[in-house]
Amino acid sequence: MNRKDYNCTFVVPNTPQEVFKAINNVRGWWSEDIEGSTEKLQDEFAYRYEDMHRCLIQLIEVVPDEKVVWEVLDNYFAFTTDQTEWKGTTISFEISAKGDKTELRFTHHGLTPAYECFDMCSDAWTDFLRNSLMKLVTSGKGRPNKKEDQDLKHASDARTANS
Repeated sequence: MNRKDYNCTFVVPNTPQEVFKAINNVRGWWSEDIEGSTEKLQDEFAYRYEDMHRCLIQLIEVVPDEKVVWEVLDNYFAFTTDQTEWKGTTISFEISAKGDKTELRFTHHGLTPAYECFDMCSDAWTDFLRNSLMKLVTSGKGRPNKKEDQDLKHASDARTANS
């Protein structure tokens, strides 16, 4: 089978230590709505984006300033028929010095064009990596999904129910 995992690579004028620190600041570049720890080996965290996507991730490899690997333990998409997509896949961040710059190679192993979510997921990863993680590394400020204000959401749900 011809398998082409999603990947994205970029180079920044920062140190491997700064890139490693930014990767592990998942709330700073992917989503503010993360529950759990995101830095050490065996840490688990839950990601949620509205009612569209939820997943549970575990850090299965952590090599300071060189590599971080996540395993997707569970996943739910509101927009796919096959709810096994992403389950058991791994997501790796490989960091390497390139002269006075640092290269980050991101690969979502198992996210292939055969997946129903591939186009949407690869577009989302590209946006988060290039427009959020890279900005977090270079400027100290990413563009993660904002945490939903639960009070506002419940008020909105109550208004809708009473209509």
